[in-house]
Amino acid sequence: MRAEWTKFRTVRGFVIAMIIAVGAILALGLTPMSGTCTEKTCRQPVGPEGEEVRDTFYLLHRPLTGDGSLTARLTSMTGRVPDIPDDEGDNDRAGGGHSAGPAGGEGMREGLVAWAKAGLIIKDGTERGSAYAAVMMTGGHGVRMQHNYVHDRAAQPSTPGAPVPTWLRLTRAGDVITGESSADGVNWTRVASVELAGLPPTVRIGLFATSPQFVEATGLAGNSSGPSLVTATFDDISGGAGGWTGEGDGSHQSTGTGFTLTGSGDIGPAVVGAAGLGVSITQTLLGTFAGLVLVVVVGAAFMTGEYRRGLIRTTLAATPRRGRVLLAKAAVLGGVTFVAGLAGAAVVVIAGRRLLVGNGVYVLPSTPLTELRLIAGTAALLAVAAVLALGIGTMLRRSAVAISAVIGLIVLPYLLALTVLPATAADWLLRVTPAAAFAVQQSAKQFYQVENLYTPVNGYFPLPWWAGFGVLCLWAAAALTGAAVLLHRRDA
Repeated sequence: MRAEWTKFRTVRGFVIAMIIAVGAILALGLTPMSGTCTEKTCRQPVGPEGEEVRDTFYLLHRPLTGDGSLTARLTSMTGRVPDIPDDEGDNDRAGGGHSAGPAGGEGMREGLVAWAKAGLIIKDGTERGSAYAAVMMTGGHGVRMQHNYVHDRAAQPSTPGAPVPTWLRLTRAGDVITGESSADGVNWTRVASVELAGLPPTVRIGLFATSPQFVEATGLAGNSSGPSLVTATFDDISGGAGGWTGEGDGSHQSTGTGFTLTGSGDIGPAVVGAAGLGVSITQTLLGTFAGLVLVVVVGAAFMTGEYRRGLIRTTLAATPRRGRVLLAKAAVLGGVTFVAGLAGAAVVVIAGRRLLVGNGVYVLPSTPLTELRLIAGTAALLAVAAVLALGIGTMLRRSAVAISAVIGLIVLPYLLALTVLPATAADWLLRVTPAAAFAVQQSAKQFYQVENLYTPVNGYFPLPWWAGFGVLCLWAAAALTGAAVLLHRRDA
């Protein structure tokens, strides 16, 4: 170990390369990025479970004091989505032009977003972020029961699409809210029962409609998005007491026997990406890519340099047990790279958030534990990638070939997934190649019930962080095993 550490620190090129790698992480991570957010314009409400949420929909409500229920039949559910021009600027869909937003429906075409929602809701007041439970029909995922923004349950059996008419019923019994559905209004099926702890004696109960941001992948890692609309008609309404009050993003009309609601927005967890707002703290770690290339060069050269200069014979003569030489090199290289990566990642994650917020960029909140994982995970990613380069360098013995091979295994798949590959191919590549380890930098959660493009471009990866890092570790272990075998069998 001492001998390998002495070799590393006395080679000026290795030391300079590590310093430049840290500098690249800092320079790219702290590069100014401007936005237009202020404390008032971009901050999202906080839900009952402490997460920032989206709470924008149209609500037609009345008071409910004590226990009670609301029943209604959903007779129709239609939607409109942005009519986005093609690459040539023409539009092959009816309506033409970009969406002018939900206000008047201009520039929109017929279409129902899969997570458009219409149904019945009980809410602890009308303040944004307040507790709620709702039973609903969705545009493409059947009848659901959702509560407190992050929880979603499907009716059993779940019926895809939006079959209507459908009867819905929402019942309060203390703090327990039960959602039910029926095909005929006679035979009812329980969707789910949830508990909303601390509900006040009087809550708001009513009808709601909302439709989230429409997102569409356009190829070459691009996407189009825009606000969408849902229109739902209810009749056979019974339950609650008092007059109806409408508010929120949309409108309602009386049909004589019921109401027609039009709404836009979403009621669910806040996300980043095409359907969300701003960026996650992962944005500050963009420089990892440049730093990775440099540590791969050092990792490969740490062994191939000895072959090139003929020093490997001296090294193996001084330490005949060749496996110990390889392990010592891996320990020194991994340790130095980890410390360097830790320093660079810590600075950009801590200072980068402040810089982004100061420049008007909305940054999705993250816990201290998540930020610690990003910092340590980035350092570990760089360290294990360097060890992988060491193993491949030992097997191939030539710096240029080894460096090209490692870059082809880690860097190229990552670039392809972010730029030219379709989502399915990118997903596969980021599961089986060492590039899967970039999942350690994911800080934003994926939510099944939120319409979004969960792609690496938006900071989402197909594997959880520990599994992605495990894929890289397996590659590094395989490379070191192959290097040890060949080091024993071949002449120096």
